[in-house]
Amino acid sequence: MSTTISASLVKELRDQTGAGMMDCKRALEETDGDLEAARTLLRERGMASAGKRAGRATTEGLVGYIVEDERASIVGIGCETEPVSKNDEFQAFGHRVLKAVHADGPGAVEAFEQERLELAGKLGENIVVAGAARFEAESGDSLAGYAHPPANKIGVLAHVRGGSQELARQLAMHIAFAAPEWASRADVPGEVLEAERAIYLNSDEVQSKPEGAREKIVDGMLGKRFYAATPGGVLADQAWVHDASQTVAQALDEAGASVVAFERVSVAGS
Repeated sequence: MSTTISASLVKELRDQTGAGMMDCKRALEETDGDLEAARTLLRERGMASAGKRAGRATTEGLVGYIVEDERASIVGIGCETEPVSKNDEFQAFGHRVLKAVHADGPGAVEAFEQERLELAGKLGENIVVAGAARFEAESGDSLAGYAHPPANKIGVLAHVRGGSQELARQLAMHIAFAAPEWASRADVPGEVLEAERAIYLNSDEVQSKPEGAREKIVDGMLGKRFYAATPGGVLADQAWVHDASQTVAQALDEAGASVVAFERVSVAGS
């Protein structure tokens, strides 16, 4: 004899999981009215659904940051659509992850994997942690965070030695816009640089020039088109967005500052 499933029990399960009424009823029927077992069953099915969604693009979401005392943290949570990015449960999940990263470091994200899968099942979208980082300041350092308004889909943490808090914030804003790949030329992997050099050297533009001048021409092209590129390129070589007559390196040198680290997190695919 099958267990009679009351409407109040179905509603209770729905309130707990956010699953559809019929899904809740079927889960309760399959588990003979055991609320916890039904919840587990729905979670398992939600995880299976989340797995199917895992390859879908997440170009919406939110990036948030915390800067307090001598510590700064940033987290980006991606989803598929703007309405989900505004969902209270989605935002609450993001806040919990951010607080955990701020307390325990980026490794804290791993503890949210099951909750992430459950939320994906509940909201019907692929949900991802797009990035997470935490910086610790030493004496004389400045930490700043920036999330580009109004969508807050791109955010940056900047860790600067010397200079001011305002300079660190300006740097974070620059990085949000210019999206550098590396902090300095020394950070560019050798194989990347050689591949880029070969492209310029073999181009018709360079091959049409006298052989003895080609290497110097390529050096100039690398400086203007690769190192100073935005987006991409090297942070130190980019034109300072707050004063295009200067490079970032020149602006920092003028202020007696240097970059310790930066982290740019985007859920917008750029």
